[in-house]
Amino acid sequence: MSTTPDLTGALWVKSSFSGNGGAQCVEWAPNIAASGLVPVRDSKVPDGPALIFEAAAWASFVTFAKTRDI
Repeated sequence: MSTTPDLTGALWVKSSFSGNGGAQCVEWAPNIAASGLVPVRDSKVPDGPALIFEAAAWASFVTFAKTRDI
């Protein structure tokens, strides 16, 4: 099954780990994530594509990333 959420009303939030220098800028849209799909994008390219993750997969990734120095 392939579902692409409408990102028109997405309220993008920059990761607290993104630096102010602009080199590592990851954003996600928590208001869209409530639908069960988590959009993630590069804030340097706001009109570019977003990666869409199922909420459970995204939660697993975040949990993994928090336990590593990546």
